[in-house]
Amino acid sequence: MHRHGYKGRKFGRERDQRRALLKGLADSLIKYESIETTIHKAKEIVPYTEKLITKAKKGDLHNRRQIIAKLQTLESAHKLVDEIAPKLSARTSGHLRIERTTTRRGDNAQLARVSFVDDITSAAAPVVAKAEVKAATKTTAAAKKPAAKKAPAKKEAK
Repeated sequence: MHRHGYKGRKFGRERDQRRALLKGLADSLIKYESIETTIHKAKEIVPYTEKLITKAKKGDLHNRRQIIAKLQTLESAHKLVDEIAPKLSARTSGHLRIERTTTRRGDNAQLARVSFVDDITSAAAPVVAKAEVKAATKTTAAAKKPAAKKAPAKKEAK
């Protein structure tokens, strides 16, 4: 008997559990922008998430609703459409990479890190934060300077 035409790995789980696993991995990948999992799960999650990124680049209501259905949380779906997809507009595909890391200690399974190829962290945010920190330190330094020192009160002896 041959296995032609059967797509995807089973992971020793039933269909609803496999779907929940893929949703959870994709959700974590979008939330944390990098995850470490087994190599086989990584190879399954990359095409799943690539399709979501392609839909997020279009950004219309229908595609947004499809993305919400394919991810676990609403926040990660909005993050993908509003924050991540505009930064990935230079590429048409190949947004994710798989890097082999180590083997897991318990069962010696090959682990891999899945991450975005492009840097999707915002470069403007740290500059704004530094300016805010400088302004905050000036105001706190002015507030900490005492106007006049008072002499300590002497205790009366009984």
